[in-house]
Amino acid sequence: MTDSTANGGHPTGGGTTGGGTTGADACGEVPFVDLAAAHAEVERQVRAGFDRVLAATAFVNGEEVGAFERDYAHFTGAAHCVGVANGTDALELALRALGVGPGAEVVLPANTFIATAEAVVRAGARPVLVDVDPATLLIDPALAAAATGPSTGAIIPVHLYGRLADVRPLLELGPPVLEDAAQSQGAVPAAATDAATGGASGAIAATSFYPGKNLGAYGDAGAITTGSAELARAVRLLRDHGSDRKYHHEVVGMNSRLDTLQAVVLRAKLRRLAGWNASRRAAAARYAELLDGVPGVVLPPPAGEDHVWHLYVVRVPDRDEVARRLGELGVRTGVHYPVPVHLQPAFRRLGHGPGDFPVTEAAAAEILSLPMFPQITDEQQRRVADGLRKILD
Repeated sequence: MTDSTANGGHPTGGGTTGGGTTGADACGEVPFVDLAAAHAEVERQVRAGFDRVLAATAFVNGEEVGAFERDYAHFTGAAHCVGVANGTDALELALRALGVGPGAEVVLPANTFIATAEAVVRAGARPVLVDVDPATLLIDPALAAAATGPSTGAIIPVHLYGRLADVRPLLELGPPVLEDAAQSQGAVPAAATDAATGGASGAIAATSFYPGKNLGAYGDAGAITTGSAELARAVRLLRDHGSDRKYHHEVVGMNSRLDTLQAVVLRAKLRRLAGWNASRRAAAARYAELLDGVPGVVLPPPAGEDHVWHLYVVRVPDRDEVARRLGELGVRTGVHYPVPVHLQPAFRRLGHGPGDFPVTEAAAAEILSLPMFPQITDEQQRRVADGLRKILD
């Protein structure tokens, strides 16, 4: 579910190097994310939708919210979608709907944005971190199985960088699976038997619509998808002060409703998401060709429809210096994530130290996210590749 940068506020994101949230400037910089280009494609629909909301003054739980929930549920193949205020709340509300709370443990990968673990703590449970697969940097199912025990209340695979984690072996472990789908909107599971997209294979999934996501709002927003009517009702209660009737409260909830204006933006963008994801896949294929043979650059593993390339993450030696020099060449980059969760001061309570999760720690020192957005041009990608070749040759 990731800060003030274009890719911020995970259950998603992380810091960028040199910013870069809008189009290239007069110096010809290559932005990390171009939000202005995306807005240009939906501006007419968004303005018309805003006019409808302003005329109706339906600012909270307006018709656009229900319409988006139906649209997104259909898009993902889930029976139910519940809009919430942000991706971190989505994770916490999903955990609470599953009954996860004090005394429970939740298994999750060490390589994720802090919000995944933060939501576990906010729900009153204890994060149990496991290392990740060296190739994909996604949760290692064997390590997740080893960490699962009688106290495990849920397992959270994180669909990172746009690539889907393999949920199937996790489903066999027993505890409910909550998918962190903040970076995978529109990704299709590889198994033909899985009809859902981007996080509806487990019991419940949480996503973030932070502006830099594949499906991004114009501020904070999030959602939960599930096939369970019972879980959907629980989330709806929890997001609205535990109430489905004004002044009648069944449980202690919170205020985490999807803003009606954000729903307008999301509906407009959702109509374009499949095409935008196709453009991301094409851009990823171009990067693979352009960067083939560049010394020291480790490319991400190839993928199909199970990857929507929210980020194009390579591994390079002396990463910080490479990022600095690319910035001097006008290429904006990101790092997701430079400090693993277990080494963050906020999670000293877990008792981990350097060396506990070697794959995650090695990746944290080497990963570099290159510019990636649907409107990126061949020329911009060539500038990125030429810059890396110049620095590393």
